[in-house]
Amino acid sequence: MAQAITDATFEEVVLKSDKPVMVDFWAAWCGPCRMVGPIIDQLSEEYAGKAVIGKVDVDANQEFAAKYGVRNIPTVLVFKDGEVVGRQVGVAPKQTYADSLNALL
Repeated sequence: MAQAITDATFEEVVLKSDKPVMVDFWAAWCGPCRMVGPIIDQLSEEYAGKAVIGKVDVDANQEFAAKYGVRNIPTVLVFKDGEVVGRQVGVAPKQTYADSLNALL
């Protein structure tokens, strides 16, 4: 399962990570988010030890969603060395997400 990330843990888990980080911004009421969720969970298992894969519930954690301009969900951001290096808005095939991680490994 992907790691739950909150406003309180975002800086430590995402911005200070020495590995690439993929963050899924989602909400429980969002239909397309329920399609992306299982993909993110699969990636978290496949990339264990190589990348950090997490989810931010935007209803409960709005600070970093606002900071990074997340206006539509699902939005998946990829971070490297604390900077956004990739963005996917909406549902995409699993390989699209994998390719964005592979490019950083």
